[in-house]
Amino acid sequence: MAHASDLISDDIEAYLKEHERKDLLRFITCGSVDDGKSTLIGRLLHDSKMIYEDQLAAITQASKTAGTTGDEVDLALLVDGLQSEREQGITIDVAYRFFSTDRRKFIIADTPGHEQYTRNMATGASTASLAVILVDARHGVQTQTRRHSFIADLLGIQHLVVAINKMDLVDYSQERYEEIVAEYQEIAGKLNAPDIRFVPLSALKGDNVVNPSEAMDWYRVDGKQSPALLELLETVEITHDQNLRDLRLPVQYVNRPNLDFRGYAGTLAAGVMSPGQKVRALPSGKVSTVERLVTWDGDLEAAYPGDAITVTLEDEIDISRGDWLVAENDEVPLATSFEADIVWMHETALEPGKLYDIKLATRDVAGKVAAIDYQVDVNTLEHRHADHLDLNAIARCALELTAPVPVDDYRTSPGTGSFIIIDRLTNITVGAGMIHRPLESELPYEFREHDSKASVVWNRTSVTQAMREQLNGHAGKCVWFTGLSGSGKSSLANALEVELNRRGYHTMLLDGDNIRHGLCKDLGMGEADRTENIRRVGEVARLFAEAGIIVITAFISPFRADRDAARALFDEGDFIEVHVDTPLDICEQRDPKGLYQKAREGRIADFTGISSPYEAPPQAEVTLKGAEHGQQELLAQLIKRVI
Repeated sequence: MAHASDLISDDIEAYLKEHERKDLLRFITCGSVDDGKSTLIGRLLHDSKMIYEDQLAAITQASKTAGTTGDEVDLALLVDGLQSEREQGITIDVAYRFFSTDRRKFIIADTPGHEQYTRNMATGASTASLAVILVDARHGVQTQTRRHSFIADLLGIQHLVVAINKMDLVDYSQERYEEIVAEYQEIAGKLNAPDIRFVPLSALKGDNVVNPSEAMDWYRVDGKQSPALLELLETVEITHDQNLRDLRLPVQYVNRPNLDFRGYAGTLAAGVMSPGQKVRALPSGKVSTVERLVTWDGDLEAAYPGDAITVTLEDEIDISRGDWLVAENDEVPLATSFEADIVWMHETALEPGKLYDIKLATRDVAGKVAAIDYQVDVNTLEHRHADHLDLNAIARCALELTAPVPVDDYRTSPGTGSFIIIDRLTNITVGAGMIHRPLESELPYEFREHDSKASVVWNRTSVTQAMREQLNGHAGKCVWFTGLSGSGKSSLANALEVELNRRGYHTMLLDGDNIRHGLCKDLGMGEADRTENIRRVGEVARLFAEAGIIVITAFISPFRADRDAARALFDEGDFIEVHVDTPLDICEQRDPKGLYQKAREGRIADFTGISSPYEAPPQAEVTLKGAEHGQQELLAQLIKRVI
């Protein structure tokens, strides 16, 4: 079918271009021992005219010595390539074969049916979009049928075709076919695969493999002849299986050929990327914009899953191999521990607590299996306790890593939700895993945007603000007094602290003069130093509030922008601005420190109200008229607002 095209001889380049445009379906064949997997693949290749004459001659000769079909050509020998496979008539290794039709290209993985080769079957299924699960019509659903269905489902295969083979040996019985379908439906109820189909066939005779079977004309849907296996493979819709919603590009290599070019190379695992798109680098959290998508064949307008691209960004940000590029608004958790399903692939058992190398996408990090939650009995699908994992075992485990990594659910994004486990001494791959979810334990730190000159992270504390507030019996907040010198700020702030303490509240008073004896003793009274003074006080006030303390500050803080910057450090409702609005002439009359007189005489520069402006708050939470009311009346107004 596929290669019986006139273009091969007439215009080979046109044929190759046509061939490139076909989409590719990777699928596996699996089932119980001797269900006919290899024979089915051989029949697909033979009837689709994908066997060369010398290959056919070779297996015809081999059939006489190693065949299992009597005088007929044993098509299973096309994929049973190992000597031990031919001698035993079974599949041991994973055999890959390519063929194509006019509609689609295919890569088949013929996987072994024996339980001791579960790891081989998992390897073949890891890249497949569809699984053909063979069932011998004589024996029905077997233990290995359940096991292979579970493994295919575990690896996220969304399309299952249950091929009920050897129908010729049960006289093409419709009743027997329906019995097996009903039996498999009980398994299907435990699987996540959304698309499960059934096909009766005979791989040996060719019934319903490539062409519809005349012997099974009862195989119909809505009165029409149902499609043969090949037609199902040609028409199954796999484009929607790809995750086009969540952008994921694990960086494999930083391409820096010269001083004028810096690109981040990798294979797009999920989503669609295009120039002008805002992206975020993980784990740093830095945001930039995609400038170009560079490939060998030229720049792309858009990249899709599976595309190998080099991304250039408008900004130079620190990105290394193993980092991810995701969409700006994608919520991707960073975790040092997660829950995953592990398939163990080595004779040496997995030991919880032993340090292994974990390769997740393009990132290498050390880690360990902290605990085995349960091992799955692949024959009965029951959960059982395990303290180690032997070869071919499958288990749900909790893993802990030595560094935080972005974590994806395998079913959502297989390319970034899968990992392999490598022995640190031998460098052998000993296991493979599929991430289920991040565990709730938080990282000890997080990456926050900051303008610090040092390379720092934000370290989390085990005792939270909420816990401190519960212990104190009240919430932490900041009461920020502002006003001219002599307005009464310090007196009112002191009186407020006394009253709050009398009522059992935990408080701390930060006074402007006191702060300049220590924390801000290096600052003068110029505009820049005053701004830095208020910045420092705001940061200290926030720390007290996070301790669950009501912090009271008494500072002239003449500039509105400085007070707004301090407010921004607090959650809404936790910053109470108190404007002590006392007229300048009253303040000057009071002048307890003689400062106004010195400012008038020119002995103090940049004095607020005289030679430097005071920007009154336009919407303070509390405004106190210092010249109109006594201290007790003003204090009563404050208490109502603060508590």
